[in-house]
Parts: sequence; structure tokens; C-alpha cells
Amino acid sequence: MVQADMLLTQDHIDTYTASGHWKNRLLTDYLDDAVAARPDHVASIDSAGQLTYAQLADQVNVAAHALDVAGIGPGDVIGIQLPNWNEWLIAHLAALRVGAVTNPLIPIYRDREIGFMAEKAEVNILFVPGKFRNYDYVAMIERLRQKLPGLRKTVVVRAGSSVDDSDFYTGWDDFLATGRKQRDTAPKDFTSQRPSPNALSLIMFTSGTTGSPKGVMHTQNSVLAAALPWPDKLGMDESTVVHMASTFGHLTGYLFGVCLPIMLGGTGVFQDVWDANEFARLTETHGINHTSAATPFLHDVLQAEGIKRHDMSSLKRFACMGAPIPRHYGTEAKAKLPEMVMFGGWGQTECGLSSFGHPDDPIEKIFTTDGRPLDGMDIRIVDFDGTEVPAGTEGRIQIKGPFLFHGYLGQLDKTREEFDGDYFDTGDLGSMDEDGYLSLAGRTKDIIVRGGENIPVAYVENVLYEHPDLEALAVVAIPHERLQETAAVAVVMADGAAPLTLETMQAYLEEKGVAKQYWPERVVVVEDLPRTPSGKIQKYIIRKQLLDMPGIVPERTA
Repeated sequence: MVQADMLLTQDHIDTYTASGHWKNRLLTDYLDDAVAARPDHVASIDSAGQLTYAQLADQVNVAAHALDVAGIGPGDVIGIQLPNWNEWLIAHLAALRVGAVTNPLIPIYRDREIGFMAEKAEVNILFVPGKFRNYDYVAMIERLRQKLPGLRKTVVVRAGSSVDDSDFYTGWDDFLATGRKQRDTAPKDFTSQRPSPNALSLIMFTSGTTGSPKGVMHTQNSVLAAALPWPDKLGMDESTVVHMASTFGHLTGYLFGVCLPIMLGGTGVFQDVWDANEFARLTETHGINHTSAATPFLHDVLQAEGIKRHDMSSLKRFACMGAPIPRHYGTEAKAKLPEMVMFGGWGQTECGLSSFGHPDDPIEKIFTTDGRPLDGMDIRIVDFDGTEVPAGTEGRIQIKGPFLFHGYLGQLDKTREEFDGDYFDTGDLGSMDEDGYLSLAGRTKDIIVRGGENIPVAYVENVLYEHPDLEALAVVAIPHERLQETAAVAVVMADGAAPLTLETMQAYLEEKGVAKQYWPERVVVVEDLPRTPSGKIQKYIIRKQLLDMPGIVPERTA
């Protein structure tokens, strides 16, 4: 059972309950509503099949009994490192039924990330694929078992074959069989285990600036407030078909893939591997109306041949997260997908989706801003002394409101350092215009955003510093047309060492168990790194030097 002190106070609870932002409901309450209203309506569709609301609720009930058999109850932690599969929904909803906490884990994570996160969150039961995208997750867990003393069982989903060591590993079907047996012979009423909507519900790790990821703690009230924040619901209701290709392990995927369809009583269509042509096919087949994704996904859709072959007229909205929308995307979209509108938004794991555009916004605002603060979210811009600045002036973005997290797991002192009074200092830079629209300008924190995926720079640098041939190094962002940013590393070699190459660096990072998406995509060997008089590496100079080198920045495609 994880011991997690939070910053949540009774004043917060009273304030946001009175304002109506916190509904004091669980995601399972919305599931129950949908089952009662439309049991035969399709709830979720993934690469293997679909479930109606009645079928989903039945499997959740079975899985809750299976968790109970496994000894999982209030305060215990389940880790889910699954792709966007129906089993993800079932495991999470079952955890809510028994009062457990969910620790979403991104499928691209490998030994180093999972070893740290699962240990930090004190994961008791872990759900992983057998193999996914040619990676053996069971082999990874075997390598980590001794580092995870709290891990009692691993459930292998879509294993394709039986797994050894049945005391520790169990296949998904066998896991459900234990729950079905208990439900049929000694059914349990989990009402007494129902968690408070203000209890810890989600531990989601985000990229840290000190080299170690931080476990962001949310309650059901704080995340569900951010999952359906629009007063007009953007016109969505129980008939809406919502698509999600971003991993459920990210807050975007969780809010608008896991939560949003269930809260609407609508249908979720999930992709476990992003492919724009497959998205086009799914749109025609299932009548997808809405999708939320990082801006590079929009680039892929506009370039895909599939949008010419398939009927895309049902797609009304594309919500872009994580990066600005280039203006020329708007011109292309109007020509290729005239029924669709696009708009952007900004948020973080710590504060959900906090500012957002709207289809009714002026075109100029859609392409030059990140929208306005959502209802209840108070965003201010301050200078580096903490003084609020006038409209149009760039400064640090600070925020407070009902979507805000309740602390970093086991790091309350660190959490308090990130606050300026009641306002959380996001580490982002930006400005707000006289109409209240937010425009991001950059980041004070050392993070690179690659295709919507945060690369924790200090973490990658710390791993590379373990390389015996490297004397000094710096990882910096390089612009990329599709992904917005990629990572490049400038290295100083130790005396007598052979120059580091991209291939040797990749082999080293793979051996260290670092997720492939974190690997720098350029390696430049330099004689020395520019530094301040105090010895601090000047990354802005390194970045400028790299940008001046031929071949560093990929040429723009037509």
C-alpha cells in the first residue's frame, strides 16, 4: 500500500465542490450511468474487437473480483503498461471498484524507467503485454523482479502462449477466470471499498528536470474535472465517437481516450499503433467525430493518402495538443478535410488541459495562441521576481484551479518549491493578450517535446554521463517539421577515446534500458562546450552552433 501525503486541503474541497467543478463522482459512476441508459451501445473499440457498455461493465466486475483474489484492495497500486487496448479500461475501472490506485506506464518505457517508476509507486500488481512491437515485456519484468519487492503478480495480456511461474505470472484469461469463479461462488459487494473522489486515484509520472521522473498525484475529482471541461461539451453527447491514438499512459490519452467517451456515454475508438491511413479507415468505418492528439498527428493525417480513399466527413474536430498549429496546416485542412475544424490547447500532467481553443474562435487566435483558460483555471503571467506583467508581456506561466495536481509522490517539499503561494509555477514561458488568449513562448524547464512526448533532458544526460568515454556533454532541442523538436547531443570525448557515433550511442542507451524515443537523433563531437564564468554549460549557445551546422536540421518536405 502506497503511503502518499498530498497537498489537498479541506478548503480546496469546499471551494471546488461549491463551484461545481468537482462533481464528487468516479469514472465508474459514469460507467454505471451508461449501462443503465444504453447497455447495448458500443463503449470501446480496439484492434482486437469491441465491447458494449454491458459487456464492459461485466468484465470490470469480473476483474474487480480477480483483483480481490490477488489481494488488491484500498490503497494498493496497480501498474498498467498496456497499449490502447480494451484491457486497459477494464483494469483501471476494476481498480476503482476495489479502491486501488492506478499507475499508468507508457508502453515505450523500458527497464530503467519501469524499474524507477514501479518501485517509486510501490506497484503491487502489474499489467503488461506479452510482446508488443517486437518487445518482450515479460523478459523485462524478469530482469526487474529483484528490484521490485512490492510487486506480487504480473498479468500478461495477449501473451499468445502460456507463461512460466504461475505464482507470479498469470495470463489475462486465467486472471479473469479467478475473478469469475469468485463472483459465481462468493460474489462480493465492493461498495464499502468505494474510494473517496478526493482520495489518491492516479500516479502518473512526468519528465523531471533533475534526472528523475516525478510521480504526479491526482484524485478522481481533479482529473475528471479536466476530462470534460467545456460548458457546451463541444456539441458532444452519447452519440459521439471519440478517437484516441495517444497512449493512455499520457494525461491526454487518459483524459480524452479513457475518460471522455465514458463520461459522455459515447464510443471510444482506440489505436495501439499510430498510422494515419488506418485512422482514415477507422473514421469511415466507425464514424469518428472527434480526436485529440499531438500536432504531428495532424501533419500525418493531412499527408495521408487514406483521406482521399475514405469518407472523412464525420470527423468534425481535431484538438491539437503539445505544440502550436502551423498556419499552413489550416490551409491544407480546409482543402482536404473541409468538414473538420482544428484548435489547440495547453496543459501539463500537473494541471490537465488548462487552456483551450474553440471552433468559434477567430482564425487568427486558433493559429497564434493556445486558447483561453478553461472555466475555473486561473492563469497568470509573472516576471522572474514574481510580479504580474501587463498583457502581451512574456513571463513565467503560473496556474491554480480545480484541475491542479495534489503533489509529487514522496516529494511534498519539492512540490512546495514549485508553488508561488497558491499558484503552481509550470516552468513554461508565455504571454496573455488583452482578450485573455495564452501564447506559449518556450520553457524554463529543461525538457524537449518530441511529437508530444516529453524527453527528460537531465535524465538522458545522466545516463550518458555514465559512459566512460565521455568527458562532457549537453542534450539540446533541434527543430523538426513534423515532430516539432528532436534531441541532439554535443559531446566532448575523454583523452584517447574514439569519437562517439550515433550507432555506438544508440547501442549504449539500449543496453542501459532507456526508452528509444528518448535517444538523441544527432551526435556531434566537439572540442569543448561553452560555459559561463561559473562553469555552467550554455545550452543556448550550443543550440545556435548546431543549427548553423549543415545537415543538423532536416530540410522541410514539400
